[in-house]
Amino acid sequence: MLKKNKQLIIITIIFLNFANSLFASENFYKNAIEKYNKKNFEDAKFLFQRNIIFNPRDAKSYLYLAKIYNNEENQKEELKNINTVILLDPKNEEAVYMLIKIDLKKSNYLEVKKLLKTFLVICNNLCEKEKLILEALNNIEPKNES
Repeated sequence: MLKKNKQLIIITIIFLNFANSLFASENFYKNAIEKYNKKNFEDAKFLFQRNIIFNPRDAKSYLYLAKIYNNEENQKEELKNINTVILLDPKNEEAVYMLIKIDLKKSNYLEVKKLLKTFLVICNNLCEKEKLILEALNNIEPKNES
C-alpha cells in the first residue's frame, strides 16, 4: 500500500511538472507576441527563444525570430530560422515567401523559380505576392540556367 502511494505521488509530481512546462511555454509565446506587436524586438526575441526551449518544434516561434532577424538585418540568423520553419512545416507559405525574398536579393534566379513553384502549390493567404515575385524575377538576369 505504501509503495503504491509513493508511485502515485511520483506520477502526480511528474504530471504537475509537465503541466507547468506547457503553461510556461504558452505564456512565453503569448508574451513574445505581445512584445513583438509593440516592436519590443529584443524582449520578444528572448521570449521566443525561451519558448523554443520548452517547445523546440514550434515553427511559429522560429518564424517570428526570422522576422526579428530580418528587422535587424541579420540575414544569417534570419535564414537559419526560416530553414528551421520549413523543416518543421514545409507548407508554411510565409517562410517560403521570406526565402524567396532573400534569394531575390541574391539574384538567385534558379532558386527563386524553384521556390515559386512550391509557393504556388502551398499559398493560401499570400497568393497575391506571385505578381511581385514574377516582376522581381523578370528584373534578374538568369545565370547558368541550362
